[in-house]
Amino acid sequence: MVAPSSQTSSTIPHRLTPAQVEQYHREGYFLPSEPVFAAEKFNGLKNYFEGLLDDLDNGTRPELMDVPHFQYPDLFQWLFSDEVLGLVEPILGPDLALFSSHFICKPHGNGKRVPWHEDSAYWRGMLDPMEVVTVWLAIDPSKKENGCMYIVPRTHNTGKKGFSDYEDISKEAAVFPTEITMTQRNDAAAVAVELDAGYCSLHDGRLIHGSPPNTSALRRCGYTMRYISTRSKLNKKDFPWHQLYLAKGRDIAGNDYADPSKAYNELARFRAKHGKNGH
Repeated sequence: MVAPSSQTSSTIPHRLTPAQVEQYHREGYFLPSEPVFAAEKFNGLKNYFEGLLDDLDNGTRPELMDVPHFQYPDLFQWLFSDEVLGLVEPILGPDLALFSSHFICKPHGNGKRVPWHEDSAYWRGMLDPMEVVTVWLAIDPSKKENGCMYIVPRTHNTGKKGFSDYEDISKEAAVFPTEITMTQRNDAAAVAVELDAGYCSLHDGRLIHGSPPNTSALRRCGYTMRYISTRSKLNKKDFPWHQLYLAKGRDIAGNDYADPSKAYNELARFRAKHGKNGH
């Protein structure tokens, strides 16, 4: 299956009202009340993910399925869909690029916790300005029972602006080896983001969030689809192992864009070898 090309039209239906966009900017996140895709299209994505999961090498943790679209262009039928871009365009505007995507799958029983973090901390120096919208699509139900995401509202607008101080933690039990220091967190203010399968949350890349381990009998998988306005410039000189894809509209900042119909297997292998599993 060949991936669709990016769209130049600005006629896709917006799926957020101005009041909902204002709430997103104020709180740093928003939970749409409708599923992202119709059932058939969602099941197509879930089945595609199951195939990728089955093909993982022995010993590879399923939490580490980073930038799968580099190797599997079929994913662009969902990444570039009107359903997803219609959630992002009201926030970022009509000129959109795909920044990243990541299947974060916590297996039942021993799914690792995700430490408190800001996504932007893993992308320091990559983008200017640092304005990333993540569409967190629940492939499985994501509940308190199986380690759903928790967010701390309004932390995207603090003085740190997505760059808190971090300390090292044990790599054995956590997806990432660092965590925001206790003095710069307010765990008591965290809100559980519980989602049924097929539903999503939207969050700002600078928002503090994390999730507990999954010790339940239920798997928890989400697909993070991350977008920027093409006003943001990728620092390709210092980050040659990353690439953007023009999703809709026109380039503004002078970025180069990868071909969504092409697999970049060598780049994916380079990222994995050099620990560029970003987030």
